[in-house]
Amino acid sequence: MAQRELKFDEWCAMWQCALERISAREAEFSELDAALGDGDHGQAIVGAMKVVVDKLSAGANFRSALGDAGMEVLMAISGSTSTLLGALLLGMSDGVGAVDVIGAKDFKSMFGWGLKNVQQQTRAIVGDKTMMDALIPAVDAILDCESEDIAEIMASAAEAAAKGAEATVAMQARFGRARNYGERSVGVMDSGAASWSCMIAAFAEALNS
Repeated sequence: MAQRELKFDEWCAMWQCALERISAREAEFSELDAALGDGDHGQAIVGAMKVVVDKLSAGANFRSALGDAGMEVLMAISGSTSTLLGALLLGMSDGVGAVDVIGAKDFKSMFGWGLKNVQQQTRAIVGDKTMMDALIPAVDAILDCESEDIAEIMASAAEAAAKGAEATVAMQARFGRARNYGERSVGVMDSGAASWSCMIAAFAEALNS
């Protein structure tokens, strides 16, 4: 049966699933980061996700919970990971109402506003070998999907994010600390693209469980 509505508790379950899947791969994400950076991305993304999940679980509706979670992760944890994750959540809050059930239209709006806010925090685009190589294709897939089934919409996003993350292996970094490695950055998946792709895949998994 098509899932045409998403309840707030189901949304929270999606984030819980993402935390579990990202936590299981924490060492992998840090190892990828160590190849082109300081090697702490796994720890950073897990820490940020824990803050988000805790704050969302205490919320009552989409708008207020997303806003509270976005502010909390920004204040509780420093670094680019929390900045971008916080921006996503705050943007999502602007794109959805103070309700505990949403349909496909609002689901798409929520992600569209989230991406827009992230893009105000970073100039990185697809091809720069960053987490945006996973996030932008995922949100584009959400917005372009003609289905009213939220599970199908999220599945299309997960597929796009996975392809985007995989594409970073062949890229030369053009943004952030990794750009200092020049041609040596080719051959390694970007850690941020990997972790954000994992997050989006977990969202899809939770909706199909």
